[in-house]
Amino acid sequence: MWTLSGFSDEISPDFTEQCEVASGLGLKYLEVRSAWDVNILDLSPDQLATLRKTLSSYGLKVSSIGSPIGKIFIDEEFEPHLARMRHAAEVAKLLEAPYIRIFSFFLRPGADPAEHREAVIERMRALVRVAEEADLILLHENEKEIYGDVPARCLDLIRSVGSPYLRLAWDPANFVQVGVRPYTDGYATLRPHVEYVQIKDALFADGSVVPAGEGDGELAETVRALRHDGFDGFFSLEPHLASGNAYGGFSGPELFRTAWSAFTTLLQNEEIEYA
Repeated sequence: MWTLSGFSDEISPDFTEQCEVASGLGLKYLEVRSAWDVNILDLSPDQLATLRKTLSSYGLKVSSIGSPIGKIFIDEEFEPHLARMRHAAEVAKLLEAPYIRIFSFFLRPGADPAEHREAVIERMRALVRVAEEADLILLHENEKEIYGDVPARCLDLIRSVGSPYLRLAWDPANFVQVGVRPYTDGYATLRPHVEYVQIKDALFADGSVVPAGEGDGELAETVRALRHDGFDGFFSLEPHLASGNAYGGFSGPELFRTAWSAFTTLLQNEEIEYA
């Protein structure tokens, strides 16, 4: 039985509407990235209390904190960002989320990733130490234009940091947008480290994001392999069907329902049970 979740701010800025639409689709979990147009790490204590109360009233839990940790340039000052990581751990504990999504730092245009590898690994180790102390798992997402945007560097991060508190969030659309065939080019090497799957598909032709199964993200091949491998974890809808940028995306209620329908239809066609 696989568990569905979703980036609920893709539905609406209003957190109550996020919960209403998600629960109406039968989701039991959300991935919280922002509410009321405020990033999850910038919500006030009162806003976080309201968020917790709203989740409870709809019978929803949090699968992961969709944080922006690691979305600064590698040459920017790190200490304030490390403090932000500590706050992310506090928020995750408050919301009883087992995971925090992170990234491996933007590189300047034209930069050689190899020249920044040592700095990236050092910073990632510092982030992971915070997670270890808080007993939380960090999920590295293969975002565009960061160090870990292709399978080889994702694997390098995991092996070099060498901690069970750093795992991978698999995003097929992001791989497509950097010219990688996700299943063909990355599954075999990365599968042992994949803990969480983000459901987003895209086209090689222009990088545009489309519903699951309609692009070049090899989602059918991937879910078949995951089932064969006995994967038992979260699949988080991140549709980006109306808009998207380096810091998030939006779909609206109807397109979020379209994304949910596309992925659940794919699962049904593969005779995969989900909740």
